Amino acid sequence: MKGIIFDMDGTMIDNMKIHHLAWQKKLSDLGLEMTYDEVHQKVHGVNIEILERLFGDQYSLKERYQISEEKELEYQRIFEPQLKLINGLPELFHELKRKNIPMGIGSAAPPMNVDFVMNKLDLWHYFQAVKHSEDVTHGKPHPEIYLKVMDEMEIAPKECLIFEDTPAGAESAHRAGCNVVLVTTTHTPIEFEGNPSIVKFISDFTQVTVDEILAY
Repeated sequence: MKGIIFDMDGTMIDNMKIHHLAWQKKLSDLGLEMTYDEVHQKVHGVNIEILERLFGDQYSLKERYQISEEKELEYQRIFEPQLKLINGLPELFHELKRKNIPMGIGSAAPPMNVDFVMNKLDLWHYFQAVKHSEDVTHGKPHPEIYLKVMDEMEIAPKECLIFEDTPAGAESAHRAGCNVVLVTTTHTPIEFEGNPSIVKFISDFTQVTVDEILAY
């Protein structure tokens, strides 16, 4: 492997439960009552696409952006006091940088949430490329975001390992032609059956080493 790409939500930070709770509250405000389990199963991807999928053309594009921003501000308010990298990841970042291994981020999150994490945790210096929801036309499982990150990092798919946490994200990585390591913060291994690009499941980053990563 010549480069490593990380998804952000659920992969670098264990925040998906907070996202689901914030979505559940916002959707209820909009008149759509969903259980937490329903949100967990159905609400994923780019916010604008989520709202279009759930509400059709009920809201204009401008209104969808406004709803998205309101939801994200609620998420940040709840999550900020507990914001931290998943166990083992600070050490992994440090070691990858020490070995001059290029790193990137391909996140379905809106830019305000990517900036929130990157600024609060002082992470920008680790990464050669960072892409978010507004950098792509198609959200995951489409491979566009990972292809764009690899293009900016100037590495080929066969030279890149991606860390993900969701079936849609793992499928995006597979379609991009990359091997995938799954972080099981939000989904169980059985939910990823049929994806031939997955090389390992981990619960946190203490379960993988730099030498192991570079050998995939």
